[in-house]
Amino acid sequence: MMNFLQNYHSGYQLDNDVYKPEFYRVKNTEDRRRLEELLQNNNRIAIFDEIEGQLRELLKSKNPTIKIKADEYPHFIERHLNGCDIREYGVWVYYPWSHRLVHILDEEEFIYLRTAANRHKITEEERDVLATKKVGVIGLSVGQSVSLTLAMERACGELRLADFDTLELNNLNRIRTGLHNLGLRKVVSVAREIAEIDPFFKTVLYPEGITEENIHGFFTDGGKLDLVIDECDGVDVKILCRIKAKELQVPVVMEASDRGTVDVERFDLEPGRSIIHGWLDHLELDFNVLKKLKTAEEKLPYILPISGLETLSPRMKASMMEIEQSITTWPQLASAVTLGGAITTDVCRRIFLDQYHDSGRYFIDIEKLICDKEPAKNDEALIPVFYPGISKQDMDSIIAGLNLDAIEEQVSPDDEVVKQMVDAALQAPTGGNSQPWKWRYKNGAVYLFRNAEYITALVDFQGTGSMIGFGAATENLVLKAHELGFDVKLDREPSDNKDLIAVFRFTKKQQPGLEPHAFDEVVTAIPHRFSNRIINERRPIDNTELAALQKVAASVPGASLQFVTEDDKIAAVADVMAKADRMRLMHKGGHLDFSLELVWPENTKGDITRGLDIDTIDLTPSERVGFKIASDWTVINYLNKWNKGTGLERVTRKAALGASAIGLITMPSFDHSHFFDGGRALERVWLAATKAGISFQPISISLFLFNRMMYEGIDAFPARMAEELMRSRKVYEDAFGIDKKQGEIFMFKLFYTDKTIKRSLRMPLEEVLVLD
Repeated sequence: MMNFLQNYHSGYQLDNDVYKPEFYRVKNTEDRRRLEELLQNNNRIAIFDEIEGQLRELLKSKNPTIKIKADEYPHFIERHLNGCDIREYGVWVYYPWSHRLVHILDEEEFIYLRTAANRHKITEEERDVLATKKVGVIGLSVGQSVSLTLAMERACGELRLADFDTLELNNLNRIRTGLHNLGLRKVVSVAREIAEIDPFFKTVLYPEGITEENIHGFFTDGGKLDLVIDECDGVDVKILCRIKAKELQVPVVMEASDRGTVDVERFDLEPGRSIIHGWLDHLELDFNVLKKLKTAEEKLPYILPISGLETLSPRMKASMMEIEQSITTWPQLASAVTLGGAITTDVCRRIFLDQYHDSGRYFIDIEKLICDKEPAKNDEALIPVFYPGISKQDMDSIIAGLNLDAIEEQVSPDDEVVKQMVDAALQAPTGGNSQPWKWRYKNGAVYLFRNAEYITALVDFQGTGSMIGFGAATENLVLKAHELGFDVKLDREPSDNKDLIAVFRFTKKQQPGLEPHAFDEVVTAIPHRFSNRIINERRPIDNTELAALQKVAASVPGASLQFVTEDDKIAAVADVMAKADRMRLMHKGGHLDFSLELVWPENTKGDITRGLDIDTIDLTPSERVGFKIASDWTVINYLNKWNKGTGLERVTRKAALGASAIGLITMPSFDHSHFFDGGRALERVWLAATKAGISFQPISISLFLFNRMMYEGIDAFPARMAEELMRSRKVYEDAFGIDKKQGEIFMFKLFYTDKTIKRSLRMPLEEVLVLD
């Protein structure tokens, strides 16, 4: 059987480059001879002769005022034939690729009848104008629909088709063709389909696609193009064709098959116009540079302005997040491609008929035009709730109600000294650089208040994350006070009002109850400590360095620091952290926290002094785009519905795998006091690491999620997410050898690198410190 198929295939191999039909006008003796020879030599030909039906339609169309009865048509046809044998009337058209022979009206009558239903949306005069127009189409996915629609409507007289690709099965979700055409050049497939609709329509093929060598000929051979339609994927060709179009003053139209996006650039009317509406003016547009762009990272600066990231549909953005995860390229739908063919044809026709003259980007967004009046409730993002913050009057009222034990020989540092202390405190880390505090200096004491203008919806469970920041700030203030020659009496949560976190009083007399002078030498690292989110190559760390840091942590009563350094355990913890970051983003409350925490310089005037500046994260251009896309809850909501989103793990996993060691700070139990002390231990260790030349990056989202799950319950998360969290928890416990409940305070990455990245700034001192 297989041998038979092989022999059959080789015996009937078609010429896959043939796209032009053959015409036989049998009143011509030579044509008659050629047709007879064809029929004699090819017994596979199927003959289709509907010439009588075409003549009936033609006569009906030419006599709209006459109601021709069925039995009257033979007389009308005979008179129209004027003695010609009906078998010889018109033209016989042979399609070599399908072995079909079709009898049709000749060109003038054929075009008249085939376009009769266009009148008067297109008048005969307008039809004749359109017949003179030459259109180039580059790229034949969306371009196939555009080309066929242009040809069907006869909105032009010539199509130049350029595409180097062949038809594959996965093209058939949007390209209307038969399975028998798989492996065929796209240009040939489209030209054949046009010929089968209208054999008189002129097509010129560029099966090698558009190149630097042939682009001038594409625009000019056989007469200059009147319009070019860009539907190609290559960034270099997109730009090259516009450079050439601008040079020759040819308008460009592009349809993007998402949200019915249509771009029009009228270089014919605006020869000085910048390409892509000026959105690429900041980039180098030398084709010798463009054609060398190979990777997605190299192409991205050009792709984004062309595609319009901000205006893509949420579903398309969500799909982008899945490229190289669950799909290989941008998705396209037949409905969108077909709509694009219609829109583009309409625009071209009106350009040719001098009915439309503008340039711009337009959207015919069906999902917005035809949609439910009210969105589904569960699909809406959470709305943040902001609070006014604590005022000077509020702080002073709380201070007035305090009854603190006196200390011996309390001193009142002057305002400038206090500023140095508080400024050191402000350099402490806080979750998302939120800096949830206000400071008051009054009656010789410094007061630290909670200033909760926004309460996170997920990660700062029971305020424990904020307590870590308050503890770290306390550590810095105490260290700075010691450096300045003061001892410190610290009173923690001395009021029933929980907004007062701590009171710092100062003395120079040794007495019980003062803060110990433990590792005071790390104070010099305060100005240099920061979160280094650089991506690095992993290097081993000496165990003596880790032991020294463990000793620093243990100097805070109850604090313990353990490390994982083995390859398999680091990989396991990296996976836990990556999944936790993804789950945070895919949790409605966590996403709200993320979107408020992340700050984009292009959306901000002046320095970013609060929140997480995106420039402090070491991202590739495509990863930065991913962060931008992930800021949109509607995008994340699609990923949730699809049970996708693993691409959201990529950045965290990559960062974590560069760790020389991953550290975990714990305290004896889960309560505010231990998280405050844990924050002090964290800052002390971080400063010691900084002083030792070891880079430090917080990676604690997984801990915050675990804490909420363990102390609030699994109902705090959607069922699928809760199950995944429990699995991750088991991996985490195995990696660190955790077998009991304790206060799991903070997790971080230690590593060596000579590279640094932009540091997070802090709010100005005068905005957070209130002096008398």
